[in-house]
Amino acid sequence: MRQVALGSQGLRVSAQGLGCMGMSQSYGVGNDTESISTIHRALDLGITLIDTANVYGATGLYGVGANEKLVGYALRERRDEVVLATKCGIHDVRPGTGMVLRADPEYIRRSCEESLTRLGVDHIDLYYLHRVDPKTPIEDSIGAMAELVKAGKIGHIGVSELPADELERAHAVHPVTAVQSEYSLWTRNIEESVLPTARRLGIGVVPFSPLGRGFLTGAVTTRDAFDANDMRRGMPRFSQDNLDANQQALDLIRAIAGAHEALPGQVALAWVHAQGEDIVPIPGTKRVSYLEQNAAAADLVLTSDDLARLGEVAARIEGARR
Repeated sequence: MRQVALGSQGLRVSAQGLGCMGMSQSYGVGNDTESISTIHRALDLGITLIDTANVYGATGLYGVGANEKLVGYALRERRDEVVLATKCGIHDVRPGTGMVLRADPEYIRRSCEESLTRLGVDHIDLYYLHRVDPKTPIEDSIGAMAELVKAGKIGHIGVSELPADELERAHAVHPVTAVQSEYSLWTRNIEESVLPTARRLGIGVVPFSPLGRGFLTGAVTTRDAFDANDMRRGMPRFSQDNLDANQQALDLIRAIAGAHEALPGQVALAWVHAQGEDIVPIPGTKRVSYLEQNAAAADLVLTSDDLARLGEVAARIEGARR
């Protein structure tokens, strides 16, 4: 897979990364053996950006911090092949109360050390502030991360889910390499202000859920197919009414996919890639077959007509998702 610059701070990564969250939480029951095979296959395909977080996965084979431990285990003999990204700032996720945020300097320093231990590495290539802590000025959080850069604990600073004004404030403290946000044909909010701001500041954009949490693959037709612990069961856009309404918009995606002898999900991913070389999506999967499909989308070139028609599809999805 081709390599691209992520941001303007010297970091180079594969044009597409691998999001590992779903290997340990949120999308049904995981399989650690298969997940490890998926990570290894990603490296074989030239995918170098591997994304995890301290909060991903609190149960399973590896216990607390399961996803970092899983990723660290998978990479133990191939560390030099990857740009390893992890995160801090979400202290906990509690049923009924949502996310518990914390990003004071002491917590960030401790979180970094804990992540280094779980991953089994001596430095983190890209360290994200996962969410802004409303109790801590972002300048303090980024300042603590800047100290970690100076100490050699992390190579580059990233932020996640920041509005444009806070992205500006963060970058003023220390150059930010990447901003991670949800971005796909059916989630285009960052185009309003975050994406223009990132481009003006030379910050790379890392879209998560570029396949619309699976919807844009065309495989999700009923919420009854989700496991009981699948978070999509509680999302309004996956209500049966919205699924039914948005299935109509997928007809065009399927038609374009057919013209290219591709899959609908590959077309959706190719659309994300077409938005600019500064955009590096990290589709998540725990299965080798899906990984291979996603990787192939990095080489799928859509025509200008395809892109225009997909823009119309996006507008219809936006109107029906609620």
